[in-house]
This record gives sequence, structure tokens and C-alpha cells, in this order.
Amino acid sequence: MAERTLRGARIGSTSLQGDEGIELSPRLRIEYLTDKGTRFGVMFDADAEPPAEWVDQRTGELGFLDDEAGRAARAEFEGKESSQRTHWDMLIERRSREELEELLQERLALLRSRRGEKTK
Repeated sequence: MAERTLRGARIGSTSLQGDEGIELSPRLRIEYLTDKGTRFGVMFDADAEPPAEWVDQRTGELGFLDDEAGRAARAEFEGKESSQRTHWDMLIERRSREELEELLQERLALLRSRRGEKTK
């Protein structure tokens, strides 16, 4: 008899509890602004402190708050980005361009000799 009462109830896939008496916590929509000028919103709990930067889920762009904290975070992010040194920057610090050209010609001559090509 107990098997008949559970037939077709899809146990575990849906909740049998209704929405009565449920009170959601207060939420706040925070707006972020990307470099391209796109605005997007993210919902946070009203008591939560929103981060100064957030990645847009649709475009993957990095957005910053459109207030003082967001402007400070944007300036810090741009400062980090411009201060990053590339491999080329570090190479130029160690050797002059003439030395690099000379090394390049030596390595090309070595590779060509391995292949059996004539050097120029």
C-alpha cells in the first residue's frame, strides 16, 4: 500500500514545500561600469560590502564601481597593468640592440649549417 502513495511523486527532484512564510533577505543591486562604457548590475545582500571590481558574466569584461572606491580600484588596476615588464623589456635591460642582432645572426648561421644551407 505504501508503494502506491509514492508512485509518480518524483521524490528528490522537486520540493513539496510552498512559498508561504518564507521571507527573503533584503537585496541591493550594485551597478558596475566597464572600460567600454557598458553598465551591468549584480545583486548583493543589503548588508554585504560590494567589491570595487567585478567581472561581467556576459562579456567577461572587468567592471568597476561608479564611485570613489571604484575609481581608486581602477587607478590601482591600471597602475599594475602599466608597470608589468615583458620579456622584451627585461632582455633590453641586459643587452643592447646591436648585441641582440649579432646573437641572432650567429644562431641563424648555426641553424642553417645544421640544415646544410649556405650562409649569406
